[in-house]
Amino acid sequence: MSSAPPSSAPPPSSAPPIVPPARGAAIVLAGAVALAVAMGVGRFAFTPLLPLMMRDGSLTAASGAAWAAANYAGYLMGALTAARIARDPRRGLTWSLVGITLTTAAMAWSDRGAGLALGAGLRAASGLFSAWALICASAWCLPDLARRGVPRLGAWIYTGVGLGIALTGTLAWLGGGQPADRLWLELGLISGAGALLVRACAGGPRAGPEMPEREAAAMAPAARGRHGALVLCYGAFGFGYIVPATFLPVMARALTPDPLVFGLAWPVFGLAAALSVAAAARWLAGWPRRRVWALAQAAMALGTGLPLAVPALWAVIASAVLVGGTFMVATMAGLQLAREERPDDPTPLLARMTAAFAAGQVAGPLLVRALGPGRWAGLDALGWTGAAAALLLVLTAAWLGWETRPRFRG
Repeated sequence: MSSAPPSSAPPPSSAPPIVPPARGAAIVLAGAVALAVAMGVGRFAFTPLLPLMMRDGSLTAASGAAWAAANYAGYLMGALTAARIARDPRRGLTWSLVGITLTTAAMAWSDRGAGLALGAGLRAASGLFSAWALICASAWCLPDLARRGVPRLGAWIYTGVGLGIALTGTLAWLGGGQPADRLWLELGLISGAGALLVRACAGGPRAGPEMPEREAAAMAPAARGRHGALVLCYGAFGFGYIVPATFLPVMARALTPDPLVFGLAWPVFGLAAALSVAAAARWLAGWPRRRVWALAQAAMALGTGLPLAVPALWAVIASAVLVGGTFMVATMAGLQLAREERPDDPTPLLARMTAAFAAGQVAGPLLVRALGPGRWAGLDALGWTGAAAALLLVLTAAWLGWETRPRFRG
């Protein structure tokens, strides 16, 4: 009697499935494009267009500050409500990008007899959709790549933020001769194309569970004691970066009236963000996320304080490189750390950190407004806010660095 041939079926394994290269690339592409639209357009397009709208006479500095604050408030509201929409992150991401497209295109009519309230409302809605998109993209792409066995690819989706900022800044720089309302319409069309691309890339099959539920549940409680400090650090990050992220083009415009010169500050900011994230993904992938975050926060402190201490164009450009080159590295490291801390369900912690970030960036302009037009010890309200921001960034960077020190047991 002959024995039965050995079975060719592989034994069952709990190892993560091997991701097809094209599918992993599709997830990274979708995440990067989504963040380019969400942050580069929905959050930060107003920064390079503000001086152009002031040039066109369609907006004053006071109205511009109100619109910026409305966007920050909308971002905060989006962070507070994101946990519900992120229950189905792929669907939430699609609807968020549609909302950004519509609100951006509608900005073209915000100064045509409709009243400044329309612009503030549109900026608030765009901020809300941007927060939803950031959290949904992170809640979908990072776990999906991890389930497919390539978690380190997740860092690459955050290059999209810098690329989006560079795109909007370059459009405003090269197209600065156009009326600002036309640039808003062009950005709306670009956002719509990006939303369609994300929808096409996000239509693939879902990955299986990342880890057994018991293992994830056992890992989560051990990290909960540190969550409050991480949320505070992320909030300090939001307060710290907001002065240069909002006022760099205006600072540059005060030093030179040529739009081909002052308009270059924002594309440099975005390009630095994209290149720094790519470099961190390539060479710092094995570093602890806290250490990466601490280094980024320390460099950001230098970039925030430099143009306040040295009122020169080179200092503004250096600030664009230092802050632009670190704020997305800090974002990437912070959100990746949230997923490490809560592998069972990172969305609530992601939402809390994003809410703290949004609250910090709302507090920045409010502090400038509260201090008023006076000067104290040679600094105006913007200078004192920037100094406070730099100090907070230094302190939180020191704490994050302290947390990564080697621990020896006696």
